[in-house]
Amino acid sequence: MSALLPETTTPVDSVLPASALDGLGTRPFGVYVHVPFCATRCGYCDFNTYTAGELDSSSSPQSWLEGLRRELDLAARVLGSPPAAETVFVGGGTPSLLGADGLSSVLDAVRDAFGLAPGAEVTTESNPESTSPEFFAGIREAGFTRISLGMQSAAQHVLKILDRVHTPGRPVAAAAEARAAGFDHVNLDVIYGTPGERVEDLRASLDAVLEAGVDHVSAYALIVEEGTALARRVRRGELPAPDDDVLAADYELIDEVLASAGLSWYEVSNWASSEEARCRHNLGYWRGGDWWGAGPGAHSHVGGVRWWNVKHPARYASLLAAGDSPAGGREVLTEQDQHLERVMLELRLSDGLPLDALDADGAREAHAAAADGLLEPSFVDNRAVLTDRGRLLADGVVRRLTL
Repeated sequence: MSALLPETTTPVDSVLPASALDGLGTRPFGVYVHVPFCATRCGYCDFNTYTAGELDSSSSPQSWLEGLRRELDLAARVLGSPPAAETVFVGGGTPSLLGADGLSSVLDAVRDAFGLAPGAEVTTESNPESTSPEFFAGIREAGFTRISLGMQSAAQHVLKILDRVHTPGRPVAAAAEARAAGFDHVNLDVIYGTPGERVEDLRASLDAVLEAGVDHVSAYALIVEEGTALARRVRRGELPAPDDDVLAADYELIDEVLASAGLSWYEVSNWASSEEARCRHNLGYWRGGDWWGAGPGAHSHVGGVRWWNVKHPARYASLLAAGDSPAGGREVLTEQDQHLERVMLELRLSDGLPLDALDADGAREAHAAAADGLLEPSFVDNRAVLTDRGRLLADGVVRRLTL
């Protein structure tokens, strides 16, 4: 198991073991920025986010940005001679609430600390309701290259259950505005399996996705997370829990429709129209790269060391103002941990997992899984690749290969 270091032993200067820095720059390197602000709280969301009414004046976007700059400067010192960021992903929360000027300041802070590699991918998530043609033009000029829009569904009654505030047609319009502003790469997020969602609702959502003409789609099965408003409604019997058989049928429909439109799966929950359209930042996660996660609650990973920041924006900003690390805890991954994560993440990719990454027992199980129709039987290039059926049971396949 990983060697967990409690909060009291997290170095206040974020110093990393020499082993973590060994090879820095030979692996993909990205920067994740967490924006913790939302206009409203969606009932299914358990992310580290806060509405204005949940924060006092000490937790403003301005104090967050000052803390972010301090953390990125700290990161550059800790990493020594850090590589230029190959990818930047601004997530949340609702980054578009910062406006084009705010997001430009975020990207400037990353540039100042790390620099951007030639051809860097720079993504921001956006809520369609807090975007406009002027917003997209502003962030495109600032250097953003990719947009990820939260659509979730085109059905009004499904959006209501999810507590989403945008109107059904707005994501399609926002995608068109982003393309008009010069964004070649635009993603739409879809959630399926919401209680009350019918097959015709999901088909309508997929029709809207195709109408939008985006080159990337992320589709996630609804998960009822403990502590959310949705979980409380399910527990009270107001809504049924998502049904596994329905989720499987929904996934098959999504894959069929997107594939017919020229979007191929490259990760179990992600489809792209070309290799260039794939999200390089997320591929860095799935392929064991390094990234610095900045912002309240953000997670980082460098050379087998993983850490996470304190969650509350006020605590985050105050630690950095005092010259201390905002990290709340960290763990050093053992070889066993790293092996498990490699199998778990790479197997989800359409490229699959090299068979030589498995031990003898795992290789035997891979051949058995192929015989069961869960892995492609050809093992092209000596790689284990999930079949269509295997994608539906990916977690179970991982368990078989790592027992």
